[in-house]
Amino acid sequence: MTTYVALLHSIVLGPGKRLAMADLKAMTAALGFGDPRTWVATGNLIFEGDDAPLAEIENRLEAAFRSGFGKHVDIILRTAQVWRRLAAQNPFPDRNGANIGIRVMRTPLGPDALSMLGGIAAPGVGLALADGDLWINFGGKPNETKLLSHLTTKKLGIGTLRNANTVNALSTMLD
Repeated sequence: MTTYVALLHSIVLGPGKRLAMADLKAMTAALGFGDPRTWVATGNLIFEGDDAPLAEIENRLEAAFRSGFGKHVDIILRTAQVWRRLAAQNPFPDRNGANIGIRVMRTPLGPDALSMLGGIAAPGVGLALADGDLWINFGGKPNETKLLSHLTTKKLGIGTLRNANTVNALSTMLD
């Protein structure tokens, strides 16, 4: 049995309509996954399942989401072991919190993405790659930087942004 962390990208189902975490857990259980649990109401899910390729499980979850909720949502998956390593690789550990983020990618980013974003980032913003995921020290409130508009699927590929508080909370939930 493997423990998985799933991150849903944008769980807004329509104007003013968000996904209830109880419904996400029920969908996951209906697919045969065990012990589904969530962290806050922003699409962070942990569950147990048989060992299988991540892409296979991502596809099953995405198809079930579309079928059950009428909208496609990208879902990025990591095993518990990989998630713990991701949390430990925070290159800004003394600056944990909401101002530190990570864009968790389905396909790893390369140095070219780091160069492109480095040319856009304001002074004081720190960027680092760890296993193809992008860590960002926003140097202040993330919503006050123009960098956010460049952290998109269209520009970087399928991924989703989480802050260090969420990364650490999910890692703690795995223990």
